[in-house]
Amino acid sequence: MTETAQIIVIDDEVELRAMVAEYLTGQGFAVRLAAGGAELDAHLAERPADLLILDVNMPGEDGLAIARRVRAASTVPILMLTAASDVVDKVVGLEMGADDYLTKPFDLREMRARMRSLLRRATAPVPEAAQPLEEPGRFVRFGRVRLDLHARRLVDDNDQPQPLTAMEFDLLEAFARHPNRALSRDRLLDLAHSRDWEAFDRSIDIRVARLRRKVEPDPTKPSVIKTVHGVGYIFVTRP
Repeated sequence: MTETAQIIVIDDEVELRAMVAEYLTGQGFAVRLAAGGAELDAHLAERPADLLILDVNMPGEDGLAIARRVRAASTVPILMLTAASDVVDKVVGLEMGADDYLTKPFDLREMRARMRSLLRRATAPVPEAAQPLEEPGRFVRFGRVRLDLHARRLVDDNDQPQPLTAMEFDLLEAFARHPNRALSRDRLLDLAHSRDWEAFDRSIDIRVARLRRKVEPDPTKPSVIKTVHGVGYIFVTRP
């Protein structure tokens, strides 16, 4: 990114917000703080963010609810903060649209590394308003939509863009470049350049489930991204 990345930290713990803000400001980020969803909304109305650091456990509207409504309106990367032992929060957070998570207590340097990874993924070319004619190899059909490998976006048959986060694009691209081949979860993590995801929670399964809701004619009966039991997944381009 050419401009200073705009970060919003949403956490009800005053000391944690102050610690993170001091560190990230020293690392060259522009940081704004919010104690909850209302303050986050006010910040976003004033200026968009490049990344959100969002705690799960907050009074009132919790982080999961915030992540769900933010993701419904935006593809801004979300780094979720979860309790160290709460696997459920991690799983549900990914299902709600979080891109990555960090367990408390965390190392500030690891937080910075995960942030930079998310920000790199989010940097994508802005497509022109008028699209050129379809080029061989540029568009890959995924069920009821098409993946535009050049513009890094998902479009329907009317060329209308569909919501897609940077990490979701990376995973679809991995499938697109290896069609009709069974890929293990570890292989998919490598292909999507996402080795920083932890393997504990089968996060790849959650992301695939999210993608199926976007591409499959019937997500309850996957025919495009199929499960290969004991192996992983396969992107099927032929009957």
